[in-house]
Amino acid sequence: MEYSIQPVEGMTSKKVFWSALGTGILVLALLLVSFGISGVAYAVPIAGVGDFYVEFDKLEGNGYTFYPKMGETSSEDSAPQGTNLIETLTINHLQLYKDFKVGGNWIRVKITASKPVQITGLQHDAGLIEADAKFQNLALKETHSDDWQKQFQQTSSKITLEHAKLKTHYLFQKTINMNGMRLTVEKVNKK
Repeated sequence: MEYSIQPVEGMTSKKVFWSALGTGILVLALLLVSFGISGVAYAVPIAGVGDFYVEFDKLEGNGYTFYPKMGETSSEDSAPQGTNLIETLTINHLQLYKDFKVGGNWIRVKITASKPVQITGLQHDAGLIEADAKFQNLALKETHSDDWQKQFQQTSSKITLEHAKLKTHYLFQKTINMNGMRLTVEKVNKK
C-alpha cells in the first residue's frame, strides 16, 4: 500500500521549517565560531532579515556622517530611514537581536558581546535611534539637488551614544573584532 502526504494550502511543514531553521542557525554558529577563533570578521553585512534591534551601553566613534534616505524593510518596499556612516568605533555591551514568529510562538536570535567591540567602516540604516548623544564639530549642511536624499547631511568628527536602542534595517561593517561574543536562540513572550 502506498501513502502520500499532501500539504494543506496555507500550512507550513514543521519538519521542513525546523530543518531549514536548524541548518541556518548551524551555519551562522559555524561562521560566528570562525570569527571567535580569529577574533576579526571582514565585510559583514546583515540585511534581508527585516527590522532588528541593536542595543548598547556606549558607542564612541570617529568620522560620523548622517543622511536621510528611503530604503527597503521586511514589510515595505520603501520606508523613510537614516543612513549612519562611522569610520571607526568602539561599542560597549553590544546586544543585537531579531524576533521571529514561528507558529504561535516567538523566538529571539540574539548576539551579545561581553567585551568592547571594535568596528571599522560601519554603515547602518535605521528607522529609529533612541540614545543620549554627544557630537564634536557637528555640521549640518544643505545642498541644492533635485534628489531630496542629497539635500541634507550631518557630519561630526566624533560621536558618542549612550544607553542606546536602534531599530535597524541594514548593517554593514568592513571589519569587526567581537571578542566575548555569544549567540543564543530563545523563546520570548510577546503579544
